Amino acid sequence: MTKATIVLATRNAGKVSELADALRAYGLDVLGLDAFPQVGEIEETGTTFEENALLKARAVAEATGHVAVADDSGLEVDALERRPGVYSARYSDDTPDLPGDTRDARNNAKLLLELDGVPAERRTARFRCVMAACTPDGRHVFAEGAWEGHIALAPEGDNGFGYDPLFIDPQSGLHSAQLSRDEKNARSHRGKALRRLLELWPAFWRG
Repeated sequence: MTKATIVLATRNAGKVSELADALRAYGLDVLGLDAFPQVGEIEETGTTFEENALLKARAVAEATGHVAVADDSGLEVDALERRPGVYSARYSDDTPDLPGDTRDARNNAKLLLELDGVPAERRTARFRCVMAACTPDGRHVFAEGAWEGHIALAPEGDNGFGYDPLFIDPQSGLHSAQLSRDEKNARSHRGKALRRLLELWPAFWRG
């Protein structure tokens, strides 16, 4: 019997592997966009995590003819009125002269600059992730997760990416970039969203 195929709207091999492991119990094969070179870059034009996740999942489902899963995530900082939010990945694109040789480093530099002088008790923040699963005919479901914490005064740690060096996990007191992969997955917004999606999956799959 041929297994059903799910397409994850990413070319990140780590994300594909993570979801493949989780969905194996349902008898599903998970492929990434590398298996579908005809699908080009999908512009994230939404103004919310939900809009961007569904936009990507719907585009991939229509292009491949398979159920697609996409996620959108970012950092919300309370003192900055929940910025950078959906613009987390490209937060510093308007200020390219910030220090740092990568986009992640410049994003972190901009965040620290905007929080300069903000005391620790007001540096509360959270990572948010929204996952969307969508069928080729447009039926869809959302799952989300959040990871509460606060923003440090300086980066620490070499694990992870994005804002991980600045985000402090209250449970451990460590920066996200100091946690092991397993520790991070147990606490993270993406791990929580994935677990919620798996709870919803049987009903969604049956339609």
